[in-house]
Formats: sequence, C-alpha cells, structure tokens
Amino acid sequence: MDTTYTITDLVLSLDTVWMLLAAMLVFFMQPGFALVEAGFTRTKNTANILMKNLLDFSLGSLLFWAIGFGLMFGAGSFAGMPHFFNLGFYESDLPVEGFLIFQTVFCATAATIVSGAMAERTKFSVYIAYTVLVSVLIYPISGHWTWGGGWLMNGEEGSFMMSTFGTTFHDFAGSTIVHAVGGWLALVGAAVIGPRIGKYSKDKKSRAIPGHSLTLATLGVFILWFGWFGFNPGSQLAASGEGNRLAISHVFLTTNLSACAGGISSLFVAWMKYKKPSLSLSLNGVLAGLVGITAGCDLVSPVGAAIIGLIAGAVMVYAVEFIDRVLKIDDPVGASSVHGVCGVLGTILTGLFATDGGLFYGGGASMLLAQTFGTVVVSAWALFMGFVVFKGLDVIFGLRVPARVEEEGLDIYEHGETAYNN
Repeated sequence: MDTTYTITDLVLSLDTVWMLLAAMLVFFMQPGFALVEAGFTRTKNTANILMKNLLDFSLGSLLFWAIGFGLMFGAGSFAGMPHFFNLGFYESDLPVEGFLIFQTVFCATAATIVSGAMAERTKFSVYIAYTVLVSVLIYPISGHWTWGGGWLMNGEEGSFMMSTFGTTFHDFAGSTIVHAVGGWLALVGAAVIGPRIGKYSKDKKSRAIPGHSLTLATLGVFILWFGWFGFNPGSQLAASGEGNRLAISHVFLTTNLSACAGGISSLFVAWMKYKKPSLSLSLNGVLAGLVGITAGCDLVSPVGAAIIGLIAGAVMVYAVEFIDRVLKIDDPVGASSVHGVCGVLGTILTGLFATDGGLFYGGGASMLLAQTFGTVVVSAWALFMGFVVFKGLDVIFGLRVPARVEEEGLDIYEHGETAYNN
C-alpha cells in the first residue's frame, strides 16, 4: 500500500469536509438575515422580506455558478474568453465544486445585505434585476481584485501594492470584500429609492417606525453569530495540520470576542445616549463586532479583537444616527452602518492591531496604508456601481411601489399572500 498517498488523501478529505461544513454554516446565515430583516420591519411586508432572501440565494447561486465564479477567479485580465458555465479552468488540491459552493454563500451574503435597507417600498421585480447584477458583475469584479488573485492582493515583486506599500491588502474573510460592498450598495439603494412614507415629518425630523418582532430579530442575530463561525474560521479552507488547527481555533476566539465586545459596547453607548439599554442597537452591535473582526480575525490578538469589537459597536450607534438624522437616508435595519461603516472600520483597524505588520506592533504604517487604500478602492467601486445600477433601474423601471401599495403592505399586492393570517 502507498502510505504516502493514503495520508495525503486523508488530509485532503478532512480539508474538504471542513470547507463544506463551513459553507453549510455560512448558508445558515441566510435565514438569520431573513429573520433580522423581518423582525426590524412591519408585519405587512414580512412575506416580501422572506421572498427576497429566498431569491438572493436561489437566483444568486445559479448566476454565480454560471458567470460570477469565472469572472472572480479567472486568471489574468478580462480581455480573454470568459469562463462561463465552466469550472475546469480553476486548479486546486481541493475539489473545485466544493470551493464554488463556499464562494457562492459569500456572494449570497453580499447580495442579501441590501434587502433590509430597501425594505418596505421596493418593487420585487426590480429587486430581481439588482440581484442579477450583484451576482454576475459587482461582487465578482471587486472579488477578482482581491480573493481572485488580482492587483490588490498580488504579492509578487514589482506588483502595484508591493511597489507602493511594500505589502498587500489583507481581508481574511470579507469585512470589505463582502460586508462593505453589501453595505455601501445598501446605502446607495436606500438613498436612491427614498425614505418610507411617514419616516420624516414635514420639518425633516426622523420618526421611529418600529419593527414588528424583536423576538425574530434576536433569533436572527444568534443564527448569524452561529453562522459566522463558518464565515471566518472556514476561510482558512483547511483543518488538517497543526498550523491550520491553531489558526482555526484562534479565529474562532477572536470572532467571538469581537462579537461580545460589540454588543456590550453598543449597549452602554445607547444607554448613555438615549437613557435606555436598547435591544435593537445591542443586536446590531453584535453584528458590528462580527463585521469588524472579519478582515483581521487571523492576525489580531484576542485583546485586539475585543478592542476592535468595542470600537465597532460604539461607532455603529453613531453611524445609525448620522445616516438617519443627518443624511436623511432611511435604512430600516441599519445595514449600511453595520456592514458598510463597520466593514471599512474593521479592515482599517487591522492595519493597527495585526500582530504581524500592524502599526501598534512595530510594523510601521505600510500595512495601515495598504488597508486604507484597499478599502477606499473597493468602497468606491461599490458606491459607483450602486449608483449606476439603482439610478438606472429607477429611471427605466421605477424602484418604488405606488404609495397605496406601500401603505397597505407589499405582501398582498406583490405576492398575493401574507406571512400572518388573522
């Protein structure tokens, strides 16, 4: 018997199982997003929220398999023949089908973030068009620049990032690549479509429109928290070997510490600002901590992870208020603050707290500058494409449902059914 082959085969099998298990956990984040968005919005739009989350994954999976994966991981420029409906171009020790599934659930996460920010007033038919464009164009191209081996993460001597900063952009599991992209698209979409009826008074003061179930929202956050243990540790893409075992364990710890710190931080900041310990802001604080740590969960220490979570949770509270009361952008679930603001914040903070190369650990400013540059480039791409897509869809088809539909609820008019029957 060839013992060497047997051991190698076992190692690859273990790594494959871990990758697929992590993909299952990330997939389970889809119902988490659905419950959070449904809980933070009103009963009359619940079926619409759930339908959009179902659509994001179902249609997005087909499109990413057919087109998005080839754009994201195709070698070289996009000048050659694209790898549509073709997985054979990708070479890896792990099965390409499994890697496709793992990347698909990340793409679905980026797409579904927008659903909550544009909730309660968006035409379902136009939302389908948006999902198509995110899955085949917006996410895959910025993903190619980064995880696809493109210029932002090209570490070869003489490459742009190495020549300019002496290091490459680092986003281990997607604070910017997934969450900030989704968060900035959410911000632009909410701005283009405008606020919900009754959100702002005639003198432009913000009015609270409470969601129908903090119970659902809380359950959704716990599900997302659970799924994040696939999102971050799964990005190691390997479980075998002492180094990988230690790396996965470390990422589990930093992910959880940042989530807890984010929830505690937002709780006390909201308590001081509004004189009440807000559950809804605390829930978003947990998510802010999770989003913030996702970029550097492999590089920061447990103490650094807790500090990143504390900062993200606090900043999220002020970001929600700024976007709502100053920018007058109606984001019912706070997606742009949690994912956009905290995604960028966590990626940049990695340049400070990374134990290998971070400014606070004697690494100088190189990594901090590279992190800042990468977040600016990817954010600019998402903001620009978000404006082009949403403004274009609004001009051509109209993003918004008629006022009567919005007032009476999208469930009946858009889907002919309701989530709750009296």
